[in-house]
Amino acid sequence: MSTKDAVAILAGAILVAAAVNGAGSAPPATATSPLGNVSGTRPGLAPITSAEDRAAARRVIERVRVAARGSSSGYRRTRYGGNWADTASGVPYARNGCRTRDDLLARDGHNIRYRAGSDCEVVAMDLVDPYTGQRIDWSKRDADEVQVDHVVPLAYGWRMGARRWPMGKRVAFAQDPLNLLPVKGSANEAKDASGPASWLPPRRQVRCAYVTRFAQVAVKYDLPVTRADKTAMLRQCR
Repeated sequence: MSTKDAVAILAGAILVAAAVNGAGSAPPATATSPLGNVSGTRPGLAPITSAEDRAAARRVIERVRVAARGSSSGYRRTRYGGNWADTASGVPYARNGCRTRDDLLARDGHNIRYRAGSDCEVVAMDLVDPYTGQRIDWSKRDADEVQVDHVVPLAYGWRMGARRWPMGKRVAFAQDPLNLLPVKGSANEAKDASGPASWLPPRRQVRCAYVTRFAQVAVKYDLPVTRADKTAMLRQCR
């Protein structure tokens, strides 16, 4: 056996061992930090760990405006357009012929399988949930096991000022991949419409990354957060 072949075999063994030992905990190698993903087109939510990056995250959060929480009166999901309809303008994946949900599953999933004859409709995939670290072998037969979370919830946005936005801006906010993450369904349901003062991902390692993504969306759409939420966000990136 040549030295080159021996190295290749050893590398393969290491990869297999890593996959087995890390099942259910480690994120995929493709997960990216929000600091390098301002468009939202790169997958996952990698932890922010270095002191330098955490300082950069705090600078993003500091840019977020603060306001009092408003009323939820008049809120309905339809205030943000059709559910996953490919109708947004000015955001990545806009009007590409695929539903936004499928765009996001394809962005973050692994081993993507499409419906026969379709280049859009994702019917099965593997996902590492950024919020819990759990690996999910998902298929459309159990569709709700993976849900696409709005990092800044639509109801939260409504109460903080989106009710005064033109419809086009609300649709963009709802369909923007920067504001969307495929996650474990039960984690999304536990979050509901909470801000960071009331809910954070169970996986503590990604909490600074999560609030940074929350801040990026808020800054992009000039949406304020409550003072309690901003305080909680800064705390996670100390």
